[in-house]
Amino acid sequence: MGLPRGAEWIIILVIVILLFGPGRIGKIAGELGKGIKNFREGLGAKDEQAAEPENKEENK
Repeated sequence: MGLPRGAEWIIILVIVILLFGPGRIGKIAGELGKGIKNFREGLGAKDEQAAEPENKEENK
């Protein structure tokens, strides 16, 4: 069966737009983007916290 190709993606897109409407899809995409951004920031904070104990030991 495999992955959808060109025309199949267009049909899927049309069905999704009919179900949700273009305005709601934009809101969903925006919220998804914010979630990904927050997730990446959280990973960065975790990396910074992991590096702090090493820096504290060097300062002693």
